[in-house]
Amino acid sequence: MKSLGTVVIIAVLALIVASMSLFTVDQRQYAIVFQLGEVVDVKKEPGLYVKIPLVQNVIYFDSRILTVESEDPERFLTSEKKNVLVDAFIKWRVVDPKQYYISVGGEESRARTRLQQAINDGLRAEFGKRTVHEVVSGQRDEIMEILRKRADADARKIGVQVVDVRLKRVDLPAEVSESVYRRMEAERKRVANELRSTGGAEAEKIRADADRQREVIIAEAYREAQQTKGKGDAKAADTYAGAFEQNPEFYSFYRSLEAYRQSFKGNNDVLVLEPNSEFFKYLKNSGKPPAAPVVK
Repeated sequence: MKSLGTVVIIAVLALIVASMSLFTVDQRQYAIVFQLGEVVDVKKEPGLYVKIPLVQNVIYFDSRILTVESEDPERFLTSEKKNVLVDAFIKWRVVDPKQYYISVGGEESRARTRLQQAINDGLRAEFGKRTVHEVVSGQRDEIMEILRKRADADARKIGVQVVDVRLKRVDLPAEVSESVYRRMEAERKRVANELRSTGGAEAEKIRADADRQREVIIAEAYREAQQTKGKGDAKAADTYAGAFEQNPEFYSFYRSLEAYRQSFKGNNDVLVLEPNSEFFKYLKNSGKPPAAPVVK
């Protein structure tokens, strides 16, 4: 029984020593091995490792990409001395665990503060060289790339890599936005009025040209109509003359009948003439047969 108890005690002690001597590194972590407070090894690859119990200890750091994001937008001045509100975020990760521990004591909050200061200094410098339009849209990508390179160069000193810097929002302050919007509205109205004036002038020009073309077309059509009518009247007169030349007496008789028809059209018409007037020539001779037509 004493031997069995000894074996159990030895086994328990062995397990305790083994548990204190072995440690694992996850694929999402880095591990720094310390011996009496000094860094003796850095483990970046995942796996099972051995350490000296009671002499060495291990501290773990996150190796994943982390985010630094400001709670409230920061104010920066542009080259036009106008305030803009900037909301940005930073993507970063630890690449040198030993330097990271030496520089910031392995505290993520201190690293975040250092990165935010670097980005704010970079934003202040870059915005101070550019106008509102350039920082809002014109050179936004260029600014983000410059900030990333500058912040990464500074972050390397503390064992950190800046993966990306993004400007989520660049706006004017509320007190400035209203005046800018009013100015933009006035400018849009001015452009709209100018376009309306130009359109009205073009419309009047088109109408005037259409009216001129209409007058020209009507005049030409009237001229052609008068020419056609004149030719028709001439041809009709020529036909009438040719027909009436064959019997002048019949022509005179026909004209008299037309005159009678027009003169006595109404029942109340009154015509005052002398009895021996030429107008009654064919009425007086109504009983005589008309002269035979002369054929030429």
